[in-house]
Amino acid sequence: MRRIGLFGGTFDPPHAGHLAIAEWAREQLRLDRVLFVPAGTPPHKRGRRMSSAAARVAMTRLAVRGNPAFSTSTIEARRPGPSFTVDTLRSLRRSFPDARFFLIMGEDSLDDFGTWHEPGAIAALATLAVARRPGPRRSRRRAARGVVWLGNPGLDLSSSALRARTRAGRSLRYLVPAAVAAYIARRRLYRGRA
Repeated sequence: MRRIGLFGGTFDPPHAGHLAIAEWAREQLRLDRVLFVPAGTPPHKRGRRMSSAAARVAMTRLAVRGNPAFSTSTIEARRPGPSFTVDTLRSLRRSFPDARFFLIMGEDSLDDFGTWHEPGAIAALATLAVARRPGPRRSRRRAARGVVWLGNPGLDLSSSALRARTRAGRSLRYLVPAAVAAYIARRRLYRGRA
């Protein structure tokens, strides 16, 4: 049985923390593949400015290049309307009926999981693989059924902080892959955005 990790997010931009969590999950869970899935229209971020889905997909492809176990899926970026994880999992289940899926997320996402579209169906389709986040915030759902905790080190990186660094003219070196930094610079992403 193939073991597939699904790592969704806006990836605006994808950074070293995303890659480290995905690699940690790949090793710990013995995943055959980790699919990075940039959201087309994230339902929890309605009304927020973000880069186009095409730009986020391009950056994610650049970020995962070089790791044969990582790939980027455009399943959500191509879908009209909100990007619901349950729809993605149902579609992937049809494509890979014999695979076991692991949904990779941060513990902050686990805290909000009950507000997601059809959380029970998601939990039935995939094992939740939860990465620890640095700082005092700790999930109230630590003993939740169907949850595997990744023993990852806490990396205090966020896409919002990296966008702020770019706006301030500061370097992204070592925080995002070099190809992603070059793409951001070429496209002048995050300049002048609040």
